[in-house]
Amino acid sequence: MARLRIILHGKAAGNAGVRTAVQGLRREGHIVEVRVTWETGDAQRLTAEAVAEAGAGKIDCIVAGGGDGTINEVFATAYAVGLPAQCSLGILPLGTANDFAHATGVPQDPTVALRLAATTAPQWIDIGRLNDRLFINLVSGGFGSRVTVETDPELKKRLGGLAYVLTGISRFAEVSANSGRFRAEGFSWEGRFVAVAIGNGRQAGGGVPLCPDALIDDGLLDLMILPELDRTERLDAFARLLRHGAASIRAGLVTARSAWIEYESEDALNVNLDGEPMLSRRFRVECRKRALPVRLGNNPLMSVKS
Repeated sequence: MARLRIILHGKAAGNAGVRTAVQGLRREGHIVEVRVTWETGDAQRLTAEAVAEAGAGKIDCIVAGGGDGTINEVFATAYAVGLPAQCSLGILPLGTANDFAHATGVPQDPTVALRLAATTAPQWIDIGRLNDRLFINLVSGGFGSRVTVETDPELKKRLGGLAYVLTGISRFAEVSANSGRFRAEGFSWEGRFVAVAIGNGRQAGGGVPLCPDALIDDGLLDLMILPELDRTERLDAFARLLRHGAASIRAGLVTARSAWIEYESEDALNVNLDGEPMLSRRFRVECRKRALPVRLGNNPLMSVKS
């Protein structure tokens, strides 16, 4: 028997599949409680309350029910307030993209996902920190991050990850390169670039593998930079990046792997941090190795099995 506390995004409160999954887990003998978010700050508050109850021995697993943004909020809060050793985290993927869940083997089916959270052993994963903000999956910057933010939510519902590709291609005339300087362990690069990704996980934007070799337990972050290209090459390269990922244009990329990465520029860069947009002229990203225990599926992003 497991004791689960689901922090459920308010948009999923009426999801019949979630209700069926919760009832099914209860019939199997598990204790499942649900807390629904209503306004900004609720996910952090409800997670902090769950962590406190876990510390008192009342909860075994805190489950983030929502998309990548909800996972980031719940996991980051659990880490910040101090998740007790006897409690772990789980994922109930209910967003449009569900990039982190897909990459780590957590299925879309709510019943199967909750059963994973109730019955599997936790795996210790890394987390990233950009200045004072934590992230679980991936940071993207440049034109690609604008595409993620500006894609119509209704289009995402109908087309899933393909919506990002269509939006990117339709707005390609707006592409302008950024100038910046990157530093990491044994690495330095300066120049103009169209897109950048810093991955703890591998994929973003509805399944695009921007950092296809990243591992979430090695204490390192993967850096991918797409330098500025000639106009004749730009559309083809960016379309291939959005449709097939970084591996399809590997020869034209600048890459590195490091426990920390620094960026600075005279101009503000559009940055997307696990679905949350921001603007920044300089930042430092660090990896916190094996910082959180998470109950995942058949997970190819792990170098060490827990």
